[in-house]
Amino acid sequence: MTPPNPSAGAGFCAACGAALSAGARFCHRCGTPLGQGLPVAQKAAQPGGVAAVLPWGVAFVALLALIAMVAGKNFGAAKGSAVDGSANSLPTQAIDGQGAPAGAPFAGGAGGAGAPNIANLSPSERANRLYTRIMEYAEFGKVDSVAFFAPMALASHEMLESPTADERYHFGRIAEVTNNPAVAKAQADTILQGQPENLLGLLLAARAARMTQDNATAKGFDQRLLKVLAAQLATQLEDYQVHRAEIDRAVADAQK
Repeated sequence: MTPPNPSAGAGFCAACGAALSAGARFCHRCGTPLGQGLPVAQKAAQPGGVAAVLPWGVAFVALLALIAMVAGKNFGAAKGSAVDGSANSLPTQAIDGQGAPAGAPFAGGAGGAGAPNIANLSPSERANRLYTRIMEYAEFGKVDSVAFFAPMALASHEMLESPTADERYHFGRIAEVTNNPAVAKAQADTILQGQPENLLGLLLAARAARMTQDNATAKGFDQRLLKVLAAQLATQLEDYQVHRAEIDRAVADAQK
């Protein structure tokens, strides 16, 4: 039996309403065979049809609006507040000092007296201020702001021609808080090559080892730290005085 010619009066798909081309046996849009399927108006009224989907669509739109509202509040949050986000990537009085004018480069320390233009700083001063900013943000739990400034801070330390042991320690600590154990280890190794008993190099090496779950190596550096601790502190090295709190924490961890 010869099948009916579908091109005759093909018209529109009964299921979705799409215009059908001559000779079509199926709808090119929804795949419904010619002459089958409920009309669109009837389909919308069926359980699970458009009418059933509509409430979920409204709920989805409302959810998007809520997300947008929260994001907007986050962006507009007061600088230096407990809320991290775009607003706190800018200079803040809470972190950069009471003298920091709006929109000015950071001062690099809480309670500072002003915010010198970062372009006017030496490479070493610039790297040090970025280190201070990263560490303060990390201490306050502002992970978005740490991520925002980390590339600049790392690049500033890479540009130092002859970094000191202290600057290498800063470099390694920035790498630590941004989860880059390879860089932290490299800086610790370089410090210890020149100064095998340097406390900052030893504690940084232990931290880098723990980042990769190499606890045996970390404990080895802990023991070296404890062994030379008294003699090194007796040198009254300025770097040790500046980072004494970190050294004390490392000692406490090593003694556990």
